[in-house]
Amino acid sequence: MGRKNFSKIKFVGKNKVKTILKFLSFIIFTKPGTAVITKTLRRQLDKIFPNEQTNYRKWIVGKLNRETLRKEFDEVYPTLSYRPKISIVVPVYDPPEKFFRAAIESVLDQFYTNLELCLADDCSPNPAAKQVMEEYREKDPRVRTVYRDKNGHISASSNSALELATGDYILFMDHDDLLTPNCLSEVVRHLNGFPEDEVIYSDEDKVDEEEVLDSPHYKPDWAPDNLLSRNYFGHVVVMKKTLVDKIGGFREGLEGSQDYDIILRAVEQTNHIGHIPKVLYHWRIHSASVAMSADVKPYAYTAAKRALTEALERRGTPGTVEDLPGNMGSYRIRHHIATTKRVSIIIPTKDQVRLLKTTLDSIFANTAYPDYEVVLLDNGSTTPEFKDLAANYPLQHPNMKVVTADFPFNFSKLMNLGVKHCTGDYLLFLNNDVKIIDKEWMTTMVSFAQRKHTGVVGVKLLYPDETIQHAGVVLGLDGPAGHVFVGSYKEENGYYGYIRSLNNYAVVTFACAMCRREVYTELGGMDENLPVEYNDVDFCLQAYKAGYFNVYVPDVEVIHYESSSRGHPFQSKEAYNRHVHDLNVFTGKWGYLLQHDPFYNPNLSNVHAFALKFD
Repeated sequence: MGRKNFSKIKFVGKNKVKTILKFLSFIIFTKPGTAVITKTLRRQLDKIFPNEQTNYRKWIVGKLNRETLRKEFDEVYPTLSYRPKISIVVPVYDPPEKFFRAAIESVLDQFYTNLELCLADDCSPNPAAKQVMEEYREKDPRVRTVYRDKNGHISASSNSALELATGDYILFMDHDDLLTPNCLSEVVRHLNGFPEDEVIYSDEDKVDEEEVLDSPHYKPDWAPDNLLSRNYFGHVVVMKKTLVDKIGGFREGLEGSQDYDIILRAVEQTNHIGHIPKVLYHWRIHSASVAMSADVKPYAYTAAKRALTEALERRGTPGTVEDLPGNMGSYRIRHHIATTKRVSIIIPTKDQVRLLKTTLDSIFANTAYPDYEVVLLDNGSTTPEFKDLAANYPLQHPNMKVVTADFPFNFSKLMNLGVKHCTGDYLLFLNNDVKIIDKEWMTTMVSFAQRKHTGVVGVKLLYPDETIQHAGVVLGLDGPAGHVFVGSYKEENGYYGYIRSLNNYAVVTFACAMCRREVYTELGGMDENLPVEYNDVDFCLQAYKAGYFNVYVPDVEVIHYESSSRGHPFQSKEAYNRHVHDLNVFTGKWGYLLQHDPFYNPNLSNVHAFALKFD
């Protein structure tokens, strides 16, 4: 290597070191919670440490190219027969002028022009807010303003802005957020396809003080349990005006989470909730925003817990709401059990006595729920050890019985047989290779299974080293269906807290799952044409198709010695042929859903869970 080239390498290295030192000094000497990385420094860091966020920033700029979006709008707009008026409602209180102007401009620069901007100032101490509002009101007749004579906080201010609204739909946004130029046109495009929708939300990202886009949140379609975990709808939400009038606008006393509260009340009044899987707004991050630090508005979290608690009461599923430690803005729901009804634990097995004993002993030692039975399905066991267990365990535990299942292994047929021989109102399907470690596991599962809208309740399954084996299943992930967060430590947050928070998924695994007997009966049990694979996936999808929501409950953790009792699925030609059969049956029934899991997002990867596609 020549001297010149060597010097060049040293020079690049020196620049990297200088940039890193600059970054470190910036972090060290900036007050925590208020640090803002300059655009120049961000670019330097992106070059040195390229990552998914770096790739996102490049990708989203292309996606939001104004000329491209304008061309698309010009092509689509003539096809839209329904062109409703949309009122953008914004409460205003002492916003940073630069960000306030940018927010207003993002509304007035929309491609779709049948709009009005309703601004309500809540006695901002800085006269600049009123000056800016008047400037835009004089400049554009679509701007409507009102100035409150006393400060009433954000709920009262939002209602004042609502009083100005004359549109068919209301779009709520903060005084410093930014709409993408195609935001309203995408909403109207959606309404032309789904005119019955009364609540609409979109994906989002964040924009900092240097106008750098970051932290995209690509969301699922309507997922009611996700909304109980946190306000995943976000800031910019569209509601039909008649619905807003019906629920009475914003409630005072819930300031800081007034938007969460109005969403919770709105979705109780309609089943027509739409999601647009595109980033249509940028949530502003700055030193006075909740997005920057949870310390900015601590009262918001108290208000959120009250909003959630009251929502549970209204819905007839009362419970307690707690902060999720280490993840402010997310909440843990603990439903009260209305009536204690019997749970039937159905366990299929063939010998494997060592594993089975671990499962049974852990159930009997670690179950606080007062009324349950164990139905053990003997599917061809031959060992003396199993015969001994089958004879003695029911004597020691009168709430256990053994049922002979003398036919070739067929998981679906076994579950159907187990249901015929059990007496419980709740059915708990359990593998013979798990270990129960929490005395409240069954109580928690029942508390969610009792709800009328719940289909199947799934839990967090852990490998013996406390990493994740199951925390929900995504359709089309690395095949027909794949587990998410496999190998992550159980206390990690995952994508937007998904590991540790309540979430709806299309599918949860039957290694440990519960549903009400009435749901099982309504769906006709499990499909015996799927003897080995995809039977639990199929059942969950049948539940979803019937209008139920399947839910992952992270507070229940169970150790799973995965597939210990069955070995490798393709250990013979016969096993492989069986796999092909099950796969063909399953994809024949559900192929259309494998292209778009409603509880995932089309912008996310089907190879690496919750990673962006960048297509």
